[in-house]
Formats: sequence, structure tokens, C-alpha cells
Amino acid sequence: MKPVLLLFVCTWMVVDGLAQKVVDRPLQADWYIQSSAVLGNDGAQLSDPNFVFHASQWYPTSVPHTVLATLVKDGVYKDIFQGRRLSQIPDSLFQVPWWYRTEFELPELSTDQQITLCFEGINYRADVWLNGHQIASADTLKGSFRRFRFPVTTIVHPGKNVLAVRVFPPGAGDLAIGFVDWNPEPPDHDMGIWRPVRLRITGPVSVSAPFVSTVVDTATLDQAWLTVRLMLHNHTGQTQHATVQVQISPPQASAGQRILLRQDIKLAPYARREVVFTPDAYPALHIRHPQLWWTHDWGKPALYRLHAEVWNGKASRADSLSMRFGIRSISAYRTPQGYWGYRLNGKPILIKGGGWTDPMLLDASPAYEEAEIDYAVHMGLNAIRMEGFWGHDQHIYDLCDEKGILIMAGFSCQWEWKNLMHSPDDQYSAIITPEQNDIAAASWRDQVLWLRHHPSIFLWLYGSDKWPRPALEQRYLGVLHQFDTTRPFTCSAAEHTSVLTGFSGMKMRGPYDYVPPDYWYIDTLHGGAYGFNTETSPGPEIPVLSSLQKMIPADSLWPIGTAWLYHSARGQFYNLTYFNRAMEQRLGPPADLQDYLRKAQFLDYEGERAMFEAFEANRFKATGIIQWMYNASWPKLWWQLFDYYLMPTGAFYGVKKACEPLHIAYDYGRKDVDLINNNLQPALHLHAEAKLVDVNGKILYQRSTDIPALEAQQTIHLNLIQQFKNLPLTYFLVLTLWNDHHKEISRNVYVLSSQDDLLDEAKSTWYVTPQSQFANLQRLQNLPAVKLEVHKHFVTRGDTTFATVELFNPSSHIAFMVDVDVCRSCQSCSASDVVTPVYWDDNDITLLPGERRIIKARVFTKDLQGKAPDIHVTGWNVVTE
Repeated sequence: MKPVLLLFVCTWMVVDGLAQKVVDRPLQADWYIQSSAVLGNDGAQLSDPNFVFHASQWYPTSVPHTVLATLVKDGVYKDIFQGRRLSQIPDSLFQVPWWYRTEFELPELSTDQQITLCFEGINYRADVWLNGHQIASADTLKGSFRRFRFPVTTIVHPGKNVLAVRVFPPGAGDLAIGFVDWNPEPPDHDMGIWRPVRLRITGPVSVSAPFVSTVVDTATLDQAWLTVRLMLHNHTGQTQHATVQVQISPPQASAGQRILLRQDIKLAPYARREVVFTPDAYPALHIRHPQLWWTHDWGKPALYRLHAEVWNGKASRADSLSMRFGIRSISAYRTPQGYWGYRLNGKPILIKGGGWTDPMLLDASPAYEEAEIDYAVHMGLNAIRMEGFWGHDQHIYDLCDEKGILIMAGFSCQWEWKNLMHSPDDQYSAIITPEQNDIAAASWRDQVLWLRHHPSIFLWLYGSDKWPRPALEQRYLGVLHQFDTTRPFTCSAAEHTSVLTGFSGMKMRGPYDYVPPDYWYIDTLHGGAYGFNTETSPGPEIPVLSSLQKMIPADSLWPIGTAWLYHSARGQFYNLTYFNRAMEQRLGPPADLQDYLRKAQFLDYEGERAMFEAFEANRFKATGIIQWMYNASWPKLWWQLFDYYLMPTGAFYGVKKACEPLHIAYDYGRKDVDLINNNLQPALHLHAEAKLVDVNGKILYQRSTDIPALEAQQTIHLNLIQQFKNLPLTYFLVLTLWNDHHKEISRNVYVLSSQDDLLDEAKSTWYVTPQSQFANLQRLQNLPAVKLEVHKHFVTRGDTTFATVELFNPSSHIAFMVDVDVCRSCQSCSASDVVTPVYWDDNDITLLPGERRIIKARVFTKDLQGKAPDIHVTGWNVVTE
């Protein structure tokens, strides 16, 4: 991982012969918070530089940090996610405003320097005091996703300055941060300064809001046209003559490859003006042989760099900025059924992703966020959906730019339902009053301007479960017309029709609870593999034992009780009913915790694998699939591919298997084999094999075939197993795909039954389709124990430790769902020993009798905490020493 350094970003400017700085100064460290119930409400006194400050009476923090995140960091509340401790934190503490206070030093400033105080995000309202002066009021500074700028040149002074912010919690009807039904709300409702605060010290003219729009020749991909936009602001009462200079550097550019642009501007007093560089006026912006931005699975996400400077006068640099951008084309099309599909650089792309959430306390570290995005790359996903503009800064978006992950960005359904907003709603949303509409429109403007330069964002999604009322949608469209006409957008993530923009082109028909693997192939009415499914899931994704031990007290681990349910989702999902019923019917009632967890991991593996395989097999009748959800805001049992502790689940490895570049799969609808090419290039001279194996390890049937060519993004339906009729009640299907050098490129093992899973479609609801019959896989319970031979090897290179594990099954029985962990010198591999994040090339694997397989992993050496690495092997029927 790359370390993130918080530095003053500055360039020198010369004014009146004095060397001065243009500074972008984060106000991050040395903050303190305390309740107004303790301090009172005298902002003038608290921000007076002569105020006698006693740090011992405050809680130290940094910004961004919410109130509760600070109290947890300072040890007031400990291990709040264990058991039900979160519910024991009194809400009353957070029903009054809290003060944030910091001091900062400034040098002597020149008469031409201008200082702006910037707030990127406060939840929810705030009064702001600086050096005894109130500069903002909670009457106007409100809205979690608003960004605010205050000129403070006449208020600050050399030496000590004091900033005090009184933050009010969100209330009924406020457009605040929320977690819908994903988890309990934090007791402080995330009140606080949740995004950065900074000082901008510039000359008389500043530059902001950079944006490079790109047009790509999608027929040849060999040329592109760029348009550069910048916003200039004259902070003074005098007319300013400024020169804007722009430099564009390609990835790994030499000096001769840089593009240099220049434009002279006259700015009236206090004026704002957009400066535009077009390829017609500046031919250098017609790029030959561009390096395009691709998703990681299709190519390199190439990033160019833009540096802009504003000069007023011949020798005075007033301001500067830098950013990265990508040259790429994003466009939308309608399927025959009216759903939206998307093209990247002219190529239709099946969107495969998950629903993103920030941690409950909004306290993710850069390393934590990078691991989460790396997991998406590792699984072969190409997108995340942000229901809500997540991220306490732009780090997540930068990571997606760098690593080639697309983003659906937009608002949350938190604002659409009266039970979440605690205020009235209607068919459109709970954004009803003039104030709510004004805040929503302004928030949309602020977020679009803040994020539009990121090539990873491919879709603006300004509605979720519902869609905005026409007057508000018109304001949203006005923002896009003014600031970003380069991306697709839609009114809702559900199937709604706007009077302004037509059918949303999306579907949100569930399911959200357990459905069997065949559902995704055979369902044609709800969440099955057609259209663009913006949020769906086969239900709970249960963490492994090492994580459960961290979140549930030892005396409550078994049997399942209220401690488990507290870590379930909310509303309709405050239970495990459908999931547990499927487990009992398909696999047999769990005898104990270990039995429950092995069965849960299998259900999650096969469920997630089938969902993604079905959408791949049906591209482009199916244009998008968003697993609900991708990550975890707290330790939980529902909707996650890896848990809060970054531990992959069976669901994680099922998705990774399904999203292989070249993949051989079982089609639960046709009951035969599919070959799936997820690449942009064809694959030639392939050889596929199918084996049917009984639970005793006996091969019942075996057939193979040659495939001369598998075209880009093509699925070929093979007929390899349909002719075999006398199937046992429970059996294994082993599929293998080789290239022309007989190198294995895909292997997939399924457990099937001659007794089908049957759907009871007539009883379907918005969140689940129940079953009238369950597949019988219960003979898995009788698999004999297998002792594997394990050989392990470790090597450390730089900051990474690599593990190679050879597994050999010497027995005459099948070793099923073999799971391997990297541990810190583990003997029993307790919860604290497991190393995360971890990147296995395969896991939860099955070994036939006499079979030998090698799997590999990497971890960050620092996560070993100075201990030697080790391997811990478990499985459905695997015994260890």
C-alpha cells in the first residue's frame, strides 16, 4: 500500500518583492471536541485567541472525525461492535450540539494574499466562529453533502488563530448520512465534521473546479479530443488581468510529450468566470494515439496529469492546482426491453459490482479503503455502486481511478422513505419542503463539481428506490447541463418513469434474501439474469469463525440467538429465517456452530457464484448486476462479500470464481455447461471436460470437447452432460477448461441433486421468492474425514509476503470446501492470528481422491506484526493435526 502524507501543498509567488506562498493547508490535526452541555454556547469566547484553553476538559481528535468516532478513539467507549454494546451508548449525549475547536498559526501575509476557509462536509448544521467573529450560521450552513467556502482574509492574523465550530445533529426531515436497513444507526447519527477542513491561501485570483472532458474515436481508438475547463475567481474589488497556463502530461511522459496551453483573462471585481480550452482553438488538444482509461480487466486505467497556474502580472503566481484524469468514452444504449446498457470506449460492458458503504463511524483509514478496492480487483469485479456519496475525502475515487473500477455515484434511498427520514413522504420521496429541495439541489451541485473529474464515475444516479419530483429533477438536470454533459444519468435505481427523462432503465425487484442457485437462470419476473439489476443478493453472508468471535460474545456463539440477530440487517431482514430453512432442507440441520458455519460458507459460495455466472451467461440481455452489498459498515451477518475485519467469506470466493477471465460454468437453467469469455479478446483452441462424481469419489461419467474459438465476451452453450440420466440424489460436477498447451485456465466444482430446487413464484415478494421444493444435498454430511498433506512455502519481497501452498489428497475420498488461511505463527489460529487483507488466487476448493493442487496468496508483511507466517487449513470434512 502507498502511504498517504498530509502536507501543505504550496507554490511560491512574488508580491511587492516579498516571497510568499500559495498554500492549500489542511486543518487536520490538533482539534478538540466537547459537548455544548458542558461548555455552553458562547462561540465568541471559545474562539477568542485569549481564551484560557484547558485540553484536559476536551476530547482530542483530528478532522475528519465524527463525535462518536472521537469518543471511541479516545477510549470513552471500547469495543463497541462486540455483542450489543453499541445499543448501550446513550443517545441523549448527542441530542445537543458539540463543539469542535482548533488553533492554527499563520505567518505575516502580504496585502495581496487572500485566505478562504473551506468545509468539505459537516453533518448536519453548524455555527462557525473564527477569532471571536461568527462567520457562518446553522441557518444557512446545513446539509451533510454541502461544501462551503468563507473568505476570512480580514479575520485571520499573524500568529495564533482559533476556529470553533458548533455542530448540530441531524433531525427529522434532514438530508443526512444514513444506513437505511443495512445496520443500526450510530447513536450520534454521525454528527460532526466528517470531511476535511482546509485553508486556501492564494493571490487575488484563484482557480478551482478543473474538468477535462474527452471524446474518443471509438471506431479506431486512435484519437481523442480534450476540452479543459477551469473556474477563476477574483477575490478583490479591483479588475484583475490574469494569465492561465495549463500543462497536460501523459502517463510516463517525457518533456516533449507535454501539452502547454495559455489564455489571458480579464476579471471584473469579485467575478467568477469559467475558462475553457477547446480542441478547435487549441489543436494540441487533439490527441493522436491516446493512452485510454480501461477497467482493470480490459486493460490499463491510464491517467494523465493536468497542472494549472494562474498568474496576475508578469511575476506573480496567484494560484495553482493539479489533478489526474483519464481519456475514455462512456455511453449508454437501450436494450430491446428498454433497460440501460453501457459502453466503455465503444465496447459494451457488463457491469459487475457491489453496493459500497463507508464504516458506521466514517473512520476508514486510507489502507483500509485501499484493501477494499483491491478486493474488487482481485475478485474480477469492475464496478461499485455508491448509494450515497460515500468517502470522507476523494481517496476512494482516486483508488478507483488508479485501479480501474467503475463507480455508480448518487443519492441514497435514506431520503426517500418516511420511516428513515422521520418526516412525511410521497410517491417521489421525503424531499418535500422548499428547504429540503434547496438542500438536495445544492448538494447535487456540490458533489458533481467535487467529483466530475474522476474517470471511474460512469453514471450519475440521482434517485434510488423512488425518483425525484419533476421540479427537483429539473434542477438536477440543470446542474448536469451546466457542469457535466459527458456521462449517462438516470432518475432512479428502480423501475420508474420520469415525465422528464423517461424510463429509468434499471430494475430493483430483489431478491435480498436467500434464493437457490437456479433462481438467477430461471426467474423471468423479478431479479433473474436480465436487465440492469441495481441491487440484489442471495441473502445473508455469514462471517467465518475468527470474525464471529470478535463480534459475538463467547457465551452467545451457539445456538443462534439475539446476539446474532442484533448483527443482522434491519426491518424485514432482522432474522435468518429463509437462509436457515434452506440450510436445513438442502444440507441438513446444523449439529453445532462448526457445522452451521461450514454449511453457511457453502451456501454463500454457490449462491454468489451462480448469480454472477447467470448474468455473464446472459450478457447483453443482462447489462448489469450489483451485489447488495459489497462491503460491511460494521460486523454483520448480511450482505457482504468480505466482512468488517476484511476477512473474505465463501461469497467472496464464489464471486472470484465466477468472474474469471475465461470461465467454465454449470448453467442451472439448461442443466448443462457454459463457456464464458469475460475478455475483450477471443480465446482459441480450448478443451473442456465435465466429470460427474458421486459422493464416494467414483467417476460416474466423463466427457470432453474441443472449442476452436470463443469470441470476446461470448458465451457458448455446450452439451456435455444432459444425456446422462441416472443421476444419484447428491453428486459432484467437476468442470475443467484447458488452453492449447494443456494449461488449466478454469476449474469449477458444483454439488448438485437429482431433486431440483423449485421456486414458488406465486408467493414472491419484493425481497424474496420462496421455494416449494429444495435440492437434497444432505449426503454431504456423510463425507468421510480426509487428512490432507500440506506443504507450504513463504517468501518476502519488499512489503509483501507470498505464500505457496501445495495440498494433496492421499485418500480415496473427496476433500470438500478446503479453506486456507494465512496466520501469524498459528497453532490453533485464533481470531487474532488470522491475517487480513489476504489475496488468494483460489480458495474453498475441492480435491478429488489422489488430487494435488497448488494455491497461492499474498499479504502485507506489516500485517504479520513481526511474527513468522503460517498456514491454517480447514474444510468441510478436512481434519488437521
